[in-house]
Amino acid sequence: MRIGCPKEIKPQEFRVGLTPHAAREAIAHGHEVMMEIGAGLGAGFTDADYAAVGAQLVDSAEDIFAAADLIVKVKEPQAIERQRLREGQVLFTYLHLAPDPEQARDLMSSGATCIAYETVTDAQGGLPLLAPMSEVAGKLAPQVGAWTLQKANGGRGVLLGGIPGVAPGKVVVIGGGVVGMQAARVAAGMGAEVLVLDRSLPRLRHLDEVFGRDFRTAHASAGIIAEAVAEADLVIGAVLVPGAAAPKLVTRDQLSTMKRGAAIVDVAIDQGGCFETSRATTHEDPIYEVDGVMHYCVANMPGAVARTSILGLGNATLPFLLALADKGWKDALAADPHLRNGLNVHAGRITHPAVAAALGEGLLPATEVLAA
Repeated sequence: MRIGCPKEIKPQEFRVGLTPHAAREAIAHGHEVMMEIGAGLGAGFTDADYAAVGAQLVDSAEDIFAAADLIVKVKEPQAIERQRLREGQVLFTYLHLAPDPEQARDLMSSGATCIAYETVTDAQGGLPLLAPMSEVAGKLAPQVGAWTLQKANGGRGVLLGGIPGVAPGKVVVIGGGVVGMQAARVAAGMGAEVLVLDRSLPRLRHLDEVFGRDFRTAHASAGIIAEAVAEADLVIGAVLVPGAAAPKLVTRDQLSTMKRGAAIVDVAIDQGGCFETSRATTHEDPIYEVDGVMHYCVANMPGAVARTSILGLGNATLPFLLALADKGWKDALAADPHLRNGLNVHAGRITHPAVAAALGEGLLPATEVLAA
């Protein structure tokens, strides 16, 4: 199979779809790998690194899209990239279609088969291709939150760790999954007073058993969320419903109860955000203010630490990438129900139930795709 990896063109996105290690593995399996010149530079991989493992260096993304059977990326295809996709081609990347009907329409129009990292599952009910980036984003969230809280950035001027004689900042993490757990760990390590909210009692018990007194936990009822947000210096949104738009758990009205200069970091922004006032921002212009509350809503947070991110993501995606290339997408999905859950678009239709429901589109079940 001919595997193509174009350079990412989303603003301030430094990751790359294939590491040299992944390219080497694919070539060892008998496949051809095409890399756009300069695609890996943002993550510290040179063209020579790819040439050394046998990858073909290509001048333009347009040439890669025209020739490749399988396109491997990191972020959702931008408008110009969606125009280059074609019928019969396979796209393997993050898509986050639920809050992005324009992208969904373009992918359906392309006729391509689109497999989303974020809805691939595992035997434990987890999301193995989302988990590495969730870990990165979770660990980054208190860092960028602390920066947003600095007075020069419009924040309250609160140091999360406090100092002797001065109380630490209060951090509320909404969601106790992978993002929330990592965010709470880092925030607690910075010396902040941390509260994690989640609706799953088993999850809260797990966090309590593992982390003990490092941070507090509470059940995420609407009333508790409202009380906690009003007291917080920093609120981190870490809620995920696989494939679906994130629920809006903090309303515009609740912002008026927050401290002036308090900060919000919405890690769920890829799925539309869990704050009513959230809108996607970029690393270039990451924060904005609504009703005196500073919002950090960068939609590709892990891109800021591109090398760590892509090494982690590459470790997770490689087995699935090789399955798609070795078996062909249809046989690979038939053999692996977890990879099959990643199928989001095929033959002009939405194939994932949660995505279809979020977009109000008709569903073409993946089982019907494979039976055809």
